[in-house]
Amino acid sequence: MMEMTRKHLLCLTILTALSPVLATQSHAQLHLEIAKAPEEAPKIAIIPFNNDQSIYPIVENDLNRSGKFSSASKNLPATASMNAPNAEAWKSAGVPYVVTGTVKTTDNGSFEVHYQLYDVEKQQYLLNELLTVPASRIRQAGHMISDAIYQALTGIPGDFSGRIAYVLRNPATPEQRYTLQIADTDGEQPKTILTSRDPILSPAWTPDAKKIAYVSFETKRPAIYVQDLATGKREKLASFRGLNGAPSFSPDGKNMLFTASMHGNPEIYQMNLDTRELQRMTNDSAIDTEARYAPDGKSFIFTSDRGGSAQIYSYNFANSTSKRLTFRGAFNARGTLSADGKKIALVHRPSGSNYKVAIQDINTGITNILTPTSLDESPSFSPNGQMVVYATREGNRGLLSIMSLDGRFRMNLPSEQGEVREPAWAPK
Repeated sequence: MMEMTRKHLLCLTILTALSPVLATQSHAQLHLEIAKAPEEAPKIAIIPFNNDQSIYPIVENDLNRSGKFSSASKNLPATASMNAPNAEAWKSAGVPYVVTGTVKTTDNGSFEVHYQLYDVEKQQYLLNELLTVPASRIRQAGHMISDAIYQALTGIPGDFSGRIAYVLRNPATPEQRYTLQIADTDGEQPKTILTSRDPILSPAWTPDAKKIAYVSFETKRPAIYVQDLATGKREKLASFRGLNGAPSFSPDGKNMLFTASMHGNPEIYQMNLDTRELQRMTNDSAIDTEARYAPDGKSFIFTSDRGGSAQIYSYNFANSTSKRLTFRGAFNARGTLSADGKKIALVHRPSGSNYKVAIQDINTGITNILTPTSLDESPSFSPNGQMVVYATREGNRGLLSIMSLDGRFRMNLPSEQGEVREPAWAPK
């Protein structure tokens, strides 16, 4: 990652070019590495499903990387099967939860997946469900089961069946040096949406997760496009004089915030996506950029150096006023809000050239550094707010990391074919 100066971080999303093409079949696999495993997490045993070699490993890996559980499926004497949980054996082994399942092929080639989640202490089934899925969605079925188990045990919806968009940089392929890709949250099933000789930055999901916006310089000036993921069809949204960048969609999908310099200085504008009517939201001699809507749509946060250094501010639509939110540290930028609107994930510089991901509580203003690495950028919350994905650098590798908000678990997603940057977790 290049040196992260103030100008770099404030303008990173609006000063680079790309040359888009329609989605292709080429892709690069991400590899999951457990960087930090949870300590003393409740044990859960996922027994190999009958007639299956695909689903139960997905469920086991998902629950392991949640940071909430640790696998107890191996090296333990206890066993279990459908409708026969062997509660006393698992209780003696200190394992409170057991998952069993079986897979059957139907006449039309689909699969019937029957799984059970058993509470050893209460000696009762918490889940006992039957799914019918086509062969093409067998991995999704595994993630859906993980989501259901996670919610049954924590009360929080799981995010294993979600997707993450990211940019892959591969100098070995000049014609496709940069690619915009989408993969499952474990790095599997990557799909390439866009390829380019030039940098691709700031992928931004629409609220329905069916489209992604990005910035393009293909007409020799920066423009914002939005692309349909199913068809590859794209539409130009902003191509004004000067800069156009940092797109963000309102929760209802009717408006877009973006940064533009059509009047000389980078400011934040809002566009009505139906009428294309523009409204200027900020008017300051400083750089204002990286606007992100609050979940209720009543305000947005943004980065500005109007106070002399990059900091996070909030803008209220009702009274058209702005207020500073961050005060700890000389640098705070690239803020993004959790789905409940209670927390901000941001790039924070505590000292020197260290740039870390920090979490700030909106109500109290308390800021806690989350990440152990020192060249971090582009944080993005999972939809349930329990994890953050971000880009970082370890040694000579540029990779993605996913870390639980309690700091107990971290996994890395590097690529053998280049560096991965600019992650954006898809909304539910």
